[in-house]
Amino acid sequence: MITKIFLSLTDFAAIRRLIWKPVYELLAIKFKVKDWCFMNYGYAHSKDEAPLQLDALDEINRYPIQLYHYLATKTKIDGLHILEVGSGRGGGCWYIKKYLDAENIIGLDIASNAVKLANKYFGAPGIKFIQGSAESLPFENENFDVIINVESSHTYGSMPLFLSEVKRVLKDGGYFLCADIRVAKDFKLLKQQLLNSQMQLLTEEDISDNVRRAIELEEPVKQKRIQENIPRWLQNIFREFAGVAGSKAHVKLASGELVYYRFMLRK
Repeated sequence: MITKIFLSLTDFAAIRRLIWKPVYELLAIKFKVKDWCFMNYGYAHSKDEAPLQLDALDEINRYPIQLYHYLATKTKIDGLHILEVGSGRGGGCWYIKKYLDAENIIGLDIASNAVKLANKYFGAPGIKFIQGSAESLPFENENFDVIINVESSHTYGSMPLFLSEVKRVLKDGGYFLCADIRVAKDFKLLKQQLLNSQMQLLTEEDISDNVRRAIELEEPVKQKRIQENIPRWLQNIFREFAGVAGSKAHVKLASGELVYYRFMLRK
């Protein structure tokens, strides 16, 4: 019941800003497991995508990493100035810097405690994390070559405002790479918002099945983390939040009530 009430409240734009920030602040304070550095549902690669090679220590995060990899490699990353909006616990920026050889990358997140945690674990030359709002990016115009946004925009109060900020801080010819989930009936609105952004929509791909399969494949890792790190009385709520197999997110992705897309746009 608590989970249902929470999720229903996030349907309202004005409330999303108020609800999600304290949730992520609390998670960063209470749960500081270093290898839990991603918070997305993951991605199981398609047959036409080359298998991803990872170091042994990174295998535990294979499916969340793959969501970043098969999005970020839609364009050139190496040697460029990159921004991730909604960087969370820092794993996405870390992966892009380590494996894809970005010249430098900045991760921006609304939750100050998540920023502190990310800087503690992953801050290094060429990678840093700062606190800020997706709807008011604290950067000068035409500053970045590529902007990445993974499973984050559904929590924003105003998608059009976010997109206008993305366009403002992207260099001419720069790319915006986005992957996120929506209720199926709201997808047309998202598509129209992207078309209205005055950036060119180059590709759109329905990856709902890839995400659903990733949830199923990552099930043992998620359940072990929850059992070892989350108080027993919170575990059922957290299973819904994390999107384990059998959760509402998983079931609705399978039924088509939820859809998950990735997009590539160019300024």
